[in-house]
Amino acid sequence: MLASLSCASLAPAQVARTPAAARQPASTAALPPAPQLPARPGMAQPDQVPVTGGRSYRVSLRQLGAVFPLQLRGVQGSSGVQFGIRNDEVVSGARLHLNYAYSPALIPEISHIRVLVNEQVVETIPVPRDQAGNSLQRVIDIPTRLIGEFNRLNLELIGHYTLDCEDPAHTSLWANIGNDSVLELSVNPLSLPNDLAFLPEPFFDRRDARRLVMPIVFARAPDAGQLEAAGTVTSWFGQLAGFRGASFPASVGQLPAKGNAVVLTMGGGDGAIPGLGQPAGAAASGPSIRVTAHPTDPTAKLLIISGRDAAELKRAAAALTVGGSSLSGASATIGELKEIEPRKPYDAPNWLATDRVVKFGELVDQSQLTAIGYSPDLIRVNFQVPPDLFAWRKQDIPVHLKYRYTARPVADKSTLNVAVNEQFLRALPLRAMDHNRPSRIESWLNKAVPPGDLLPAEDKFDIPLFKLPTRSQLQFHYYHDIIKEGLCKDVLLDNVRGTVEPDSTIDIRGFSHFIAMPDLAAFANTGFPFTRLADLSETAIVLPAKPEPGDYSAYLSLMGLMGMVTGYPTHSVTVALGGERLEALADKDLLVIASGSNPPLVAQWADNLPFSLKDGTKRFRLSDYASHLLNWFDPEQRDRNRPGKSEIVYTSSSSDAVYAGFESPLKSGRSVVLLMSNQASGLQQAVDALLDPDLLKRIQGSTAIIRGKQVDSLVAEQSYYVGSLNPVTRVQWWLSRHPLALIVLGVAAAALVGFMLYIALRARARRRLRQQ
Repeated sequence: MLASLSCASLAPAQVARTPAAARQPASTAALPPAPQLPARPGMAQPDQVPVTGGRSYRVSLRQLGAVFPLQLRGVQGSSGVQFGIRNDEVVSGARLHLNYAYSPALIPEISHIRVLVNEQVVETIPVPRDQAGNSLQRVIDIPTRLIGEFNRLNLELIGHYTLDCEDPAHTSLWANIGNDSVLELSVNPLSLPNDLAFLPEPFFDRRDARRLVMPIVFARAPDAGQLEAAGTVTSWFGQLAGFRGASFPASVGQLPAKGNAVVLTMGGGDGAIPGLGQPAGAAASGPSIRVTAHPTDPTAKLLIISGRDAAELKRAAAALTVGGSSLSGASATIGELKEIEPRKPYDAPNWLATDRVVKFGELVDQSQLTAIGYSPDLIRVNFQVPPDLFAWRKQDIPVHLKYRYTARPVADKSTLNVAVNEQFLRALPLRAMDHNRPSRIESWLNKAVPPGDLLPAEDKFDIPLFKLPTRSQLQFHYYHDIIKEGLCKDVLLDNVRGTVEPDSTIDIRGFSHFIAMPDLAAFANTGFPFTRLADLSETAIVLPAKPEPGDYSAYLSLMGLMGMVTGYPTHSVTVALGGERLEALADKDLLVIASGSNPPLVAQWADNLPFSLKDGTKRFRLSDYASHLLNWFDPEQRDRNRPGKSEIVYTSSSSDAVYAGFESPLKSGRSVVLLMSNQASGLQQAVDALLDPDLLKRIQGSTAIIRGKQVDSLVAEQSYYVGSLNPVTRVQWWLSRHPLALIVLGVAAAALVGFMLYIALRARARRRLRQQ
């Protein structure tokens, strides 16, 4: 943690709005309900000046959190998504491109679909019979006066299938809203004051659900220290971006023509960037952070991080990432930054703690733990576990679930269904309060629970560890059975509620940390083994001696990913340029990034690599996995440390990229992940694959080849292990993997016992002979 931060602010600006630094970033799904709109909603605030030159962008309902199509059920089914408007933009136009379908059973005269924004009706969509059951499209204009900072877009089905008495939950009452529907927004930029109190805005705005793209500009070709400072900054932005993802295109000595950017300068190097001036005296002011207007884009800002040397630049970057909320004014000079405590293994803020039980309230906002109505959305609890939990003997993760619900009027089929990653675990019955013949417990509950309150309950269950990838989600669905009273008697009172209590717990204590490597799936999903320490203090990034902008971009984007999965900036990472002086890196895990014809360390470590890319010729070592299955009894076949027996060689000019994992040649037990391409564009493809959920799950094994939107993973022949087991478990595990050795030991033990019995019986026989 940051022990102390002192700074001097220069040229303070008046701040009329609440600084964004006081608002913590959150996922779009966690946005609060839309606030009361101001008198002139959508208009600029007094300290914001609208600027001409608007733009339009489109976001799908899927990007806004609708993982699946929206299902509207019953006589008044409703569902929706939330969206926000950036602090530096004002909406000039909004349209919804809606893809939908509805039931042929709906009566057009008394049925329709309503579109609402912040609970106000925007349009009513008729449901004529001649279009029923078809996939339809409709463009809906949304009045800008209805749109504020935080907004909710709802779609509501008013459905009826008969003019007589009807079942309010009849299966013919449905409408489907495609999550590929698109919200199109036209916005005009606003000119904000130059004030650090707004950080991380406007560079990152939590209202924006799109991927963060933040250019990083170096005044001159950066050295290792400047790259370490830049990696700290991009990991912070990656942490803030979260589920959105982030990428960081890099340039040297050239600002982007438009848009916000981060600039790193050392030794008063601002003047090396055309159009970027330097305040008088800034060169000698020490580590500093300032925000200024973009010289060619008046609506954009530049965040300039400066220092007289690499140490000061890294101090300024660390102050921004761990103490940025205390900064204010147009510029701040960092006077003192006390040493940040080093991280401990597996203590990443975004990971489940391994030394204590974790409450659900630590993982999700309490407002998201409530379900209302007969067709509620799932209650979701996202969490991450370390990828190296060893589940050979201890195979389950205990969960203590506490929940409350509206008591059922009579015993029925109502349940709380529990799933993990869409895999069903168990169904917990929702009990009724029998006032005629109450049990002892129910009698106590009748006294303890006031009328109208929710009935408390709890349950303990285990989650099999094999069902948990590193990024997982617990899902709770309240199913309230609808009681049928008879014809014309069914009245659906949508007054049922259910909650999952924030003091419910999940516990991953007691697991050993031990994993077979290489495992690119662990790297792609959690950055393991580098993120074992959240500050990356045991990680070294190796770049070419003369990197290209594509190498810089790949490195910075990977640091953003590390910050996203750990929730902590990588302020202790080490950067090395070229493959010289490797002995200093022997006790670190290495992430090697290379493009072009002379990548670092590849020639030195060619024998360790399962592939090579050289002069357009590509060689990949193939797996003998099939022969392993056919010859499982052969102990030699079980040894995966031998090289592969076959390989493929071909020539191509494509910009393929390859991830490869192997044990470090510098020290056993340490890991190397190599990202390599013969062209810089291939590196960007590889980084983008880590941001695409569909491609991410295909990266596994020891070698993964990325060709645009295609990923192929190969099983390599090399294997080593990272972590530790207690001696007894280690011996038991080793014997389980070597059955022939177990048989030999069993035979030897039996022979030894037999020999000892033989000696004992012989001695007894001699004693009898002497007695005779």
